[in-house]
Amino acid sequence: MSIDAQVPFLTQEAYDRLAAELEHLSTTGREEIAKRIEAAREEGDLKENGGYHAAKDEQGKQEARIRTLEGLLKNAKVGEAPASRGIVEPGTVVTANVAGNEVVFLLGSREIAVGSDYDVFSEASPLGTAILGLKVGEKSTYEAPNGRSIPVEIVNVETFTG
Repeated sequence: MSIDAQVPFLTQEAYDRLAAELEHLSTTGREEIAKRIEAAREEGDLKENGGYHAAKDEQGKQEARIRTLEGLLKNAKVGEAPASRGIVEPGTVVTANVAGNEVVFLLGSREIAVGSDYDVFSEASPLGTAILGLKVGEKSTYEAPNGRSIPVEIVNVETFTG
């Protein structure tokens, strides 16, 4: 698997689950929210209609989720989590010493970690970008939002098994 922080990694299971969610939101979900908006609109004055405003807000969130899913599914690299070769790659479980604290996390999309107890860092995050491609024992740094340089050392890299 080539290492690219701009291409999200998804397992086939995560891809299928997200595709089903997109299908539901794009069809049944849109129909349901349209009916709720129409029913609330029929109640009268829209300025003071809490049900109407809540439904419109939910519609906006649903449309944002649809756009997110469309982009993710269009661009994702789909496959099995890579077998650990001791190299930090999307879809691997990383144990790292971050600023003196040992942290274990999954590198990749939080969508593949559903049902697991792992914290998830995107490969495009400052930490993910700093460690992508590193081997066990290698060190790097990344810049925190406050401008501090945070040291990182890779302790272990394992295959993600879900």
